[in-house]
Amino acid sequence: MKDNKIQINYNKVLKLTNVLINYVDLKESKGLDKEVLQMENCLKNKGAQPIGPLIQYTEVEGTGADVKVNVKLMRQSNTFVHNIEAPYKMESVIRVKNCIYARYTGEESKLKFAYDKINLIAFEEDIPLKGDSYTIFVNSSEDGIIADVFMERADDE
Repeated sequence: MKDNKIQINYNKVLKLTNVLINYVDLKESKGLDKEVLQMENCLKNKGAQPIGPLIQYTEVEGTGADVKVNVKLMRQSNTFVHNIEAPYKMESVIRVKNCIYARYTGEESKLKFAYDKINLIAFEEDIPLKGDSYTIFVNSSEDGIIADVFMERADDE
């Protein structure tokens, strides 16, 4: 996994099915690892199995000193679970069309370059973005990570 690379695609669709969603308050959270474990236990307790990698949704609201970052952790399941209690929510399908997509391979500490590259391309090519992102942690090893980043476009291409 030594090749630090960021591959880009201009018009990708993100489709998730049977998604358990957890809104995370970063100030209140006891750590994302613990949140993920609790989500997986919630699914297993309902007779479902978590499948696929962890997805982190990030949305930035406001500007300057009034910035608020909203984070949702998402985990797909092998089946839809009907009786989900708060703080969780379940969606049968999440489809996000018209995304700029980056596949990042490298050190986790440098993942921000994938977001930077998408933002730079959007800036240079006058592509408006909605300001949210979905990060899918595809693989992880001692060499680094593979992550897919989707940023929704605000144009109608």
